Amino acid sequence: MEKTAKNLENTILNKSFALAVEGVRLSKILQQEQKEFVISKQLMRSATSIGAMVREAQQAESKADFVHKLSVALKEAKETEYWLELLLATGISNIKEIEAIDSILKENIYMLTAIIKTTKIGMEK
Repeated sequence: MEKTAKNLENTILNKSFALAVEGVRLSKILQQEQKEFVISKQLMRSATSIGAMVREAQQAESKADFVHKLSVALKEAKETEYWLELLLATGISNIKEIEAIDSILKENIYMLTAIIKTTKIGMEK
């Protein structure tokens, strides 16, 4: 069981980094091609902070601290989701531009939720 949890943590490290890369990529496209600077910077900030919080959680001082840091990462993921929805709703971006990041974002949200729930259950025992 412990090995599975470790594998999931390594996967979230990789997936959150991939999300940050896609966030930077999309932000650059929005700035260069659409001349959109405000939302693109918000998107880049929230998308890149997810991986930073996941990395920080690896050095958590306790299980509660670990859960807290991953919960902040999950909040940032939900914020990233908001910016993507706003880009689509306003026509600033199209679904083709957002597909890659949206897919990775959904994976991150799923994994973060699972890790947080599993860790909380382990803390109750």
